[in-house]
Amino acid sequence: MEKGIIALAAALAVGIPAFATAMAQAKIGSAGAGTIAEKPETAGVMIILEAIPETMVILGFVVAIMLILQFA
Repeated sequence: MEKGIIALAAALAVGIPAFATAMAQAKIGSAGAGTIAEKPETAGVMIILEAIPETMVILGFVVAIMLILQFA
């Protein structure tokens, strides 16, 4: 039972930030497309802004790995 709860916690540590990241990237992507259409020189900045929310998923993945390794 304990391993099941740990697995659920690890899944939630990745799943919830992944959902939040998807929502953020959708908004950033649509705003970025409009910005690039008006000012093409902002393309590099928009790519960086699109990548920033991915850190949430990466940190969630690190937490999940730490949970699994600590309690396995």
